[in-house]
Amino acid sequence: MSAKRVLAINGSPRRSGNTATLLEEALKGARDCGAETELVHLYRLRYRGCISCFSCKRKDREHGICAMKDDLSPVLERIREVDALLLGSPIYFMNVSSGFLAFFERLFFSNYLYSREIPTVFPKVMPSALFLTMNMTEAHVEQFRMRERLDMLEMTITQHFRMKPRQLWAYDTYQFDDYSRYESSIFEESAKMASRTNKWPLDCQEAYRIGRELASSHE
Repeated sequence: MSAKRVLAINGSPRRSGNTATLLEEALKGARDCGAETELVHLYRLRYRGCISCFSCKRKDREHGICAMKDDLSPVLERIREVDALLLGSPIYFMNVSSGFLAFFERLFFSNYLYSREIPTVFPKVMPSALFLTMNMTEAHVEQFRMRERLDMLEMTITQHFRMKPRQLWAYDTYQFDDYSRYESSIFEESAKMASRTNKWPLDCQEAYRIGRELASSHE
């Protein structure tokens, strides 16, 4: 039996920040189950979001293929070939990053048809996971109804991949190496450090567990 292929998409501009770290931990878990892994940093690529050309909806063209040709095109092709997909983004202004959202548009709108009978042309069931990192505490997430705000992500992934994504929300993340160098008085560095010391290792462990789970999934 050939090794499973697990692809991770980092929607953070930081290549070694919180989001990337969780994705790396998940990929490590997948590798420990024998999977082949790859990590794509979106902010290293040159691409745009959907331009609403509707080429992917035309009856005389192949559905599920975005007509735009740029650095994102081969990534979209590889997603159709892998066995599991890990998606990660920081939360900026109560939404995923602009780079992640542009990627999300390109991936899912090209597979979506305006059809009641065929809502998606994505070719298979795809085990997946969604990793979201944020400065907000869990209490803030509840206060601002963030899960309701981002329901669209889970709903869209579930519709196209035909199964719900695993999710990991990493709250109250440590943002700066040295808080004294930045205007950040709304945060208490000691509280941030406590979260980094006590909770962050648990987030990394959970990411590792999710990676192992996806790599060993029989879906």
